[in-house]
Amino acid sequence: MIQSPPLLSLQNPKDVSIDEIETELNQIWQSHSAGDDGTIATRATTFTMVIYESEETQQLLAVLGFYNGSLDGIVGEETVSAIKQAQKHYGFEETGKPTPEFLDHLRSQYQQHQQQATLGKNHQYIFNRDRAEIADAIASANPCRIITLYPTAGDDEGVSAQVSAYCPIQKQGSNSLVCCEYINFTGTAEALERIGGMISALMVSELPKFIWWKANPKPDYGLFQRLSDNSDIIIVDSSTFADPEGELTCVGQLLDQGLVLADLNWRRLSAWQELTAEAFDPPERRNALTEVDQVTIDYEQGNPTQAFMFLGWLASRLQWRPIAYEYEGGDYDIRRIKFKSEEKSEIVAELAGIPTEAGEIPGDLISIRLSSTNLEADCCTVLCSETTGCMRMEAGGGAQSCRIQQVTPLFDQKTEQLLTKQLQRWGRELLYEESMALTYQMLKLKS
Repeated sequence: MIQSPPLLSLQNPKDVSIDEIETELNQIWQSHSAGDDGTIATRATTFTMVIYESEETQQLLAVLGFYNGSLDGIVGEETVSAIKQAQKHYGFEETGKPTPEFLDHLRSQYQQHQQQATLGKNHQYIFNRDRAEIADAIASANPCRIITLYPTAGDDEGVSAQVSAYCPIQKQGSNSLVCCEYINFTGTAEALERIGGMISALMVSELPKFIWWKANPKPDYGLFQRLSDNSDIIIVDSSTFADPEGELTCVGQLLDQGLVLADLNWRRLSAWQELTAEAFDPPERRNALTEVDQVTIDYEQGNPTQAFMFLGWLASRLQWRPIAYEYEGGDYDIRRIKFKSEEKSEIVAELAGIPTEAGEIPGDLISIRLSSTNLEADCCTVLCSETTGCMRMEAGGGAQSCRIQQVTPLFDQKTEQLLTKQLQRWGRELLYEESMALTYQMLKLKS
């Protein structure tokens, strides 16, 4: 559970007309500009973050009585616990992950509640502020405005809105509070698109603007275009991509168009990149790096985005040019990508999805092997995660002697922790963009 300071509630979630949002928020701050005890509450001063949810899990769970946390669009421990409770209640496997079948069932239950008139459109539910949510932790470090967009399935009935405000209590005895304000919009994708101008207007003009796009990046979706034009950076997490290759290709296209993007999943590669570079730091091994012409990357089967991005990073550093992409499939979902080096030699990379119990982050790297068809070359290097070991890579080593290193698990790779760090920066990241340019070139070669 994320630790954050206790919160003072200025306004619990309140249903409002979309035309009266700023008026409602202004009234909150005016009424708390000087409390009876001398406490002064001031509004967000750091940034605006717009969160586009991929589905309405939190909202459905809240309406059905399983969830009483913030509707912040961020799946934290409390949301996962609520999902498990609902899965148990409705007879689903308790995975804590919202599968399409489970979400369909929640939507069906929600419709039944509406038809029975036990819950109306402007439903009310009790929020438990005793448990710290991810958005609360972010707000405690960076008091901000969070605008969450909940696209829903079904008929287009317009957009409903809620506003709320909370203040992290940073110091005992302090009479000055800088607070975070939440604005939640719910409606179909088409309905949300119609109010795109209003959403952009609600992004505080003089502060940095972040978009956390938790769905498939859609260049042809008007709302995505509008928000992109009005933001400093678009944040995605490719570990959640339902169509990894397609959506990673889309990210490459957007970067190619000059958009500023950040991928939280890219941050999870840092330990692998650092150890790879370190393996070839010794002078006697530096020249051997040019002998590498075989690359094998194992990852948890299901999402190859980390594998693609690591290979894109490696190829961009070594000036390899992708020339072919072959998909073999099979039990290990094999992909082979061929490159040409500056010396015109051919390099073959194999990406293998290992059937294993999925970890917390889908598609995490398991092991990497860099080697050469030249058995005299001292370049064989094996990196592997501490929990999985290097057995498969070592077994494929043949006669070569390999340098073997284990990647120590990092404990700050959860989405919420990476997001908090990302919100401290909003400029371009050239290494990511260069690596993704190579990744994009690889993906375009797929036949």
